[in-house]
Parts: sequence; C-alpha cells; structure tokens
Amino acid sequence: MKRFTGNIDAKTDVKGRVFIPAAFRKILQSEEDARLTLRKDVYQDCLVLFPASTWEKELTHLRSKLNKYDEEQQQFYRQYILDSEIVEMDSSGRILIPKRYLQMAGIAGDVRFVGIDDTIELWSRNKLEQPLMDSETFKVNVRKYLTN
Repeated sequence: MKRFTGNIDAKTDVKGRVFIPAAFRKILQSEEDARLTLRKDVYQDCLVLFPASTWEKELTHLRSKLNKYDEEQQQFYRQYILDSEIVEMDSSGRILIPKRYLQMAGIAGDVRFVGIDDTIELWSRNKLEQPLMDSETFKVNVRKYLTN
C-alpha cells in the first residue's frame, strides 16, 4: 500500500498548475497512478488528491454502504461524485487545479502538499501557519489514540 508522508510547499502558476512534489510524484509513478481524482475535503478547507487506485477503493467502499434504490442515498452518492474531478499529471509532473477548487480551498498561489496515508491534501499555506488543534487537545488525543 502506498503511503504519502510529509508536507512540502509549492506555488501555483497563473493558470492554476502546480508541480506535485518529487517525493509524492515518485510514489505515484512507481504505482503507475498518474491519473488522480481531486475533490474538496468534506470537513476542512483543503483539497484531496486520490490516486486512481485509492479513488476506486473509496468508491467501492462507499457504494457497498449505499443502496442505489434509496433516493437519499443515491443523491448523496451523486453529490459525492459531482464534487470530484479527474486531473492528470503532465510529462513535467504538474497538475492543473480548476479555479473553482482553488477558490473552495482558498488557495491563491502558495500551496502546501500534505501526505495523509494514501491521499495527498492541498492546503493554502496560510491556513497551516497555525496548528490545526491546540497543544492540550493534541496531548489528550495522543493519550487517547496512541497509548492503547
């Protein structure tokens, strides 16, 4: 299983293209996952890149939990798909991030790539200047999740 780790700063150009960091690109190329799916994160103002194989697993898992003959569940699945877009790395290792996604995540030039398991998150670098949670909450969560 591929696992992306680390955070790397980059810049988008005026067209919204950005180089995928070499460390992440190497993993994607070794897995032959040049086709990526981009979607806005459900909870945070960031974008998530899913390698093709990870996206397929995500959809298979989601579909297994939903009944396509239940109207509400089918609408949810449809919305989940509608909020995603396929992006491909060019020969230089760049992807084009559509403007609407840049706006959704508040990315205007400076972007931070963050490896999160089998996906890559793209954040506005300004949003990650401060920790995502205060140090006391982090300590409580360390004790809660890492000491058992």
